[in-house]
Amino acid sequence: MEQNSIPSTKVQRAMRFVKTGAQIGGNYIKHYSKKMVDSSLTKDELHENNANDVYNALSELKGSALKVAQMLSMEKNVLPRQYTNKFQMAQYSAPPLSGPLIVQTFVKAFTKTPQEIFDTFEMKASNAASIGQVHKATLNGKELAVKIQYPGVAESIKSDLKIVKPIAFRLLNMNEKELDKYIKEVESKLLEETDYDLEFKRSIEISEACKHITNLVFTNYHKALSSNRVLTMDWLDGLHLDDFLKSNPSQELRNKVGQAMWDFYDMQVHELKAVHADPHPGNFLIQTDGKLGVIDFGCVKEIPEDFYLNYFALLIPEIMQSATTMRNIMLQQQIITANDSERVKHIITDAFTKMTTLLRTPFDEAEFDFGNNEYIDKIYALGEEVSKIDELKNSKEGRGSQHALYINRTYFGLYSILNILQAKINTGARNWKKPLITYHLTKLN
Repeated sequence: MEQNSIPSTKVQRAMRFVKTGAQIGGNYIKHYSKKMVDSSLTKDELHENNANDVYNALSELKGSALKVAQMLSMEKNVLPRQYTNKFQMAQYSAPPLSGPLIVQTFVKAFTKTPQEIFDTFEMKASNAASIGQVHKATLNGKELAVKIQYPGVAESIKSDLKIVKPIAFRLLNMNEKELDKYIKEVESKLLEETDYDLEFKRSIEISEACKHITNLVFTNYHKALSSNRVLTMDWLDGLHLDDFLKSNPSQELRNKVGQAMWDFYDMQVHELKAVHADPHPGNFLIQTDGKLGVIDFGCVKEIPEDFYLNYFALLIPEIMQSATTMRNIMLQQQIITANDSERVKHIITDAFTKMTTLLRTPFDEAEFDFGNNEYIDKIYALGEEVSKIDELKNSKEGRGSQHALYINRTYFGLYSILNILQAKINTGARNWKKPLITYHLTKLN
């Protein structure tokens, strides 16, 4: 069903959330009324109804509000499955905009309608997500994908995040300072995502640097047909992850796709120091021969050198074995602070060591089977366990570097997709370890 308008003013958008709050309140009243009659009633129906109401509101608002839903869909360890299942729709199947709004965006960008620019232009969107939607077009015999940003998205980011903050606070179980840091980092990335000129530049830079990677495919971008709100590229054929899996691919094909994805991220992180930080299924297309197409570079996290040296050192056992180095890294990463008591430092260090040891497991082996559901379940279980530690929940510190937010999200997203693929991966020679070991052991001595 198409959407004919987007609430644009702060008052309109705030009122949409007030309406949703009332719907959620009504759902709770219904739930507890039924509970009085049937004490065995679970919260499944309540979660289902609330997830529908919240998603419908965010879908209508689009932009940063819907983007937060997309991000929350990847946080499977903190949300009931009804929310994550529903919010996953934000990745590539949100309600599309109607024709008049599409034409309006084109006229504003090019002073022409899409029909005046292209030989053919399909008014029905091929897919629609949080920031924009994609239409198929042709020009001079070439098939094109035209990504159009929703009107008003860029202008509403700051006010939207203020509205979404209470929901995020409740769902993410963060203290206020941590949440403020989270929201600030999300805001900066969302502002970048609405700048299609920047996405055009990054798309070319990263695809050029990674085009040599086996079984990886990128599209070509067209500057003359793009603007800060419209991005045009060659059409890339392929299936989204769900449809690919429905085709019952062989283990060999799953491994091939997964290996291309692993090599893509390994190259970006350790050589480019800039990473496609939005690894959800909607940003990839799998071709019939198993090649992996990357179609969206809106969210790219640049990795500062000092952060890189400390964060990725935690994936190396030789460094983890040094209590002094671990303590220094945790202080620099703001995981513990000089004001913490030794007891608090010990509790947080223990939890952090468990988490990093678990997350680095794929790097400890030459080949790793991400089809091991037990491993992924351990990550989610440990995440839930850590989130309940009183010393973290009640802390007044905003723990962790802001840079870690998107890097953590990138690896959780990557691991999750590889698990869905049930792929076995050669995790590589890891030559990047040597300079990190030298750097930290030299500092220690």
